[in-house]
Amino acid sequence: MDIVTLAAFAAVSFVGIATPGPTVLLALTNGSRHGLRRAIAGMIGAVLSDFVLIGAVAVGLGALLAASEFWFSMLKWAGAAYLAFLGIMLLRSRGGIDAALQAGAPAGAASTFSIGLKSFMVAATNPKGYLFFSAFLPQFIDPTQPQAGQYALLALVFAALDFVIMFGYAFFGSQAVRFLKSSGTLWLERACGGALLALAGSLAFYRRATV
Repeated sequence: MDIVTLAAFAAVSFVGIATPGPTVLLALTNGSRHGLRRAIAGMIGAVLSDFVLIGAVAVGLGALLAASEFWFSMLKWAGAAYLAFLGIMLLRSRGGIDAALQAGAPAGAASTFSIGLKSFMVAATNPKGYLFFSAFLPQFIDPTQPQAGQYALLALVFAALDFVIMFGYAFFGSQAVRFLKSSGTLWLERACGGALLALAGSLAFYRRATV
């Protein structure tokens, strides 16, 4: 894979990752609720989901979801339900941000594992991700060359960009909790919860493109 193709892939990926979506909202919320250091677990979860999605597309799962209404619907409703659950939990939260204001104190009862698992599950249960990669990745794959190494390289580049961008959002969230009043940061958390609910609704009404 030549450097021009890789640079084009990185540029388009950067825009796609930075556009606000479920994982971006979780990174922002994790930074404000748990602090930057603990939010890294969520970034790792997002990166792991990148490898799962790209690996699944490489072996043909994206094509299966595009062809099968049943499996697409199963994954779609699972993803929508999980996003709705996270959104409701954020809307109902009490005092998580206040705890984050105390230096060195963990916010809430969330474990590092659960923080990472949330970010992983949000991406892994979203059928849009599989369909997106199914349409996006082949544009940068040379079919005349071995494809496994190409998919691996694209996955590494995408995951690295994802980590950096999620780090930026989590850093912003961790700084917001320092400069905003407690009520202001709580409204930030609830805004993220409302956005996740809106995304859950959007996913619930999302349909496969039909030929």
